[in-house]
Amino acid sequence: MPRLDRLYQAGSAKAFIHPGDTGPEVVFLNTSGGLTGGDTLRYGLDLAAGCRATATTQTAERAYRSDASSARIEVRHRLGPGARLDWLPQETILFDRSALRRDTLIELDSDAACLMLEAVVLGRAAMGERVAEVRFDDRRRIMRDGRPVLVEPLRLTTASLAAGRGVLQDARAFATLALVADGAEDALGPVRAVLDEPGVAGGASGFDGKLIVRLMAGDGWPLRRQILRLLAVLRPGPLPRVWQM
Repeated sequence: MPRLDRLYQAGSAKAFIHPGDTGPEVVFLNTSGGLTGGDTLRYGLDLAAGCRATATTQTAERAYRSDASSARIEVRHRLGPGARLDWLPQETILFDRSALRRDTLIELDSDAACLMLEAVVLGRAAMGERVAEVRFDDRRRIMRDGRPVLVEPLRLTTASLAAGRGVLQDARAFATLALVADGAEDALGPVRAVLDEPGVAGGASGFDGKLIVRLMAGDGWPLRRQILRLLAVLRPGPLPRVWQM
């Protein structure tokens, strides 16, 4: 039975733990309600050998208007041999004139495995919000025994938004799901079978112990529905409590 060895919290970054059917659920919370220029938020988990856990955020993270420097989010997860982490943060909402730099690093030891999600929504469609100016630098890395398994840099700028359909094809929401585990590519068929949510365009590929899914949608709600269907295929047991609708 997994147990908590150490918990550190400071500032507006908090964490609490729920028991789960397939291991503990760690929920990170930013009590400030959002980020703007100059803010820095750091989250991280260390999982011992054989430990299985799910980590998520209590709600969507919000990046608000910034007139100067960028806000920063740093995520660092370390997994011991045979451990598994499902890192499933809820959406990041970018508001007009926001500036955010995010760096996610997941370090895997030997046969550890992880499922990683990142979803981004450009404004809130229900509120009539449009995003015309933005600075978003996002880097995601998964390493195994110090060697890169998956490296994904993304830079979204005001010029990108103005580039037309060649960039996001008019999508207001997009996401990436990555499963890194022995035999991950075996889930490719079941994943493709559920890539049919109305209003969402998606594709999946699998090779060499990796399964990658890309999604784009006109709004965050259909994107979320598609993500939930994919998670039901890619992980056993119920969804994290904060994800349940």
